[in-house]
Amino acid sequence: MSSRAQNGPASSTTAPGATASTSSPTALSVRGRAAAGAGRLAAWASRVSGRGSGGMIAGLVSLKLDPGLMAQLAAGRRSALVTGTNGKSTTTRMLTAALSTVGPVATNANGDNMDAGIVTALGADRTSRLAAIEVDELHVPSVAVNTRPEAIVLLNLSRDQLDRVGEINSIERRLRAGVAEQPQATLVANCDDVMITSVAFDHPDVVWVAAGAPWAGDSVSCPRTGEPITRTIDATGAARWRSTTPLDDGREFARPEPDWWLDDENIYGPDGFSSPMTLALPGRANRGNAAQAVAAAVAMGADPAAAVRAVEGVDDVAGRYSTVAVDGRGAHLLLAKNPAGWQEALGMIDTSADGLVIAVNGQMGDGVDLSWLWDVRFESFAGVSVFASGERAADLSVRLTYAGIDHVLEEDPLTAIKRCPPGRVEVLANYTAFRDLSRALATAGKGK
Repeated sequence: MSSRAQNGPASSTTAPGATASTSSPTALSVRGRAAAGAGRLAAWASRVSGRGSGGMIAGLVSLKLDPGLMAQLAAGRRSALVTGTNGKSTTTRMLTAALSTVGPVATNANGDNMDAGIVTALGADRTSRLAAIEVDELHVPSVAVNTRPEAIVLLNLSRDQLDRVGEINSIERRLRAGVAEQPQATLVANCDDVMITSVAFDHPDVVWVAAGAPWAGDSVSCPRTGEPITRTIDATGAARWRSTTPLDDGREFARPEPDWWLDDENIYGPDGFSSPMTLALPGRANRGNAAQAVAAAVAMGADPAAAVRAVEGVDDVAGRYSTVAVDGRGAHLLLAKNPAGWQEALGMIDTSADGLVIAVNGQMGDGVDLSWLWDVRFESFAGVSVFASGERAADLSVRLTYAGIDHVLEEDPLTAIKRCPPGRVEVLANYTAFRDLSRALATAGKGK
């Protein structure tokens, strides 16, 4: 049961519901129309040449011709941004479903979450007056300036691609400064995450959600003072955290009381709201994602019960969590990208499965530094037929050897699946390994 389920609701800070705006997205300038047209042409060329879907190249070309195009495409819409280290795509998909109970929603459903991909997504849907936009953590300040969001969903912060993103404290400071420039936005923030709480702590309008934060390895100290964070369980079983010293202005830096929280069966919200919530997607982390999606949708005018029903219907996020037939085996696909995400995904694996394929690449999209493998607990797969796979299968093999896991090294993930015993196969892959395997499975399926 969650930390708040036994404690009752905190006083509501949720903004009252609003109806969808009747204004339409504004017309583009002459330069903007030309830039958008050039982007569509670039996307078409990318698709017909087999180089990709065109989601990024369209935005790159468009922004080159008109750097102000994102602001034009966002004008006249009510937008929500979704960011954090893990769960962005899933939460954005859930928020899109929940907001769809209010009206049509534009969204970057393919997960292209930097400026170019966002421009492509907004340009592809010029009529929807609502927008749910997934945003890379580093791009939140610039995207927020251009979209003037009504809500910003803050999920979690932990180490991710240190060679690209940098240390987590620097990301926290950048996000904090970015949301401070958006006083009109309602922040929907995870109060269980120390870093996210720091980002939102000074904002004038925050909806706190107890979405959970099982990974605490990157928040052992206060991001504002550097002093230790203590974690306790109170008499009701509620998880608490606080800094051992106050902030410079004398305020206590501690876990806020949530406006929304959940347990294994239900979601709870302001004004006595409660509802059963049974998700199609697995894992405790996805229940937290759903709670934040519901809270954000309600802040933007959705009916709470309708929002819950909508997120329950989300059963696929760009192929993640899907099961694919491969030569008499049912391959269940999971994606994980960093220590916190891997630890959560490992908890979703069915250890009674007939085989387990773990695939790791080290490309730019993954982060080329794989030292994080040593922070992931791989020690719980005794008795499962395990294959170490991907471009960095040798690095993974070393880690599994130290974890005491018997395994077979097979670099090609599709071949590894076929080498597993017939039956159910769990497949856990990082970003580009998941992408490449999905393409290989699609190609294999077409060849049948």
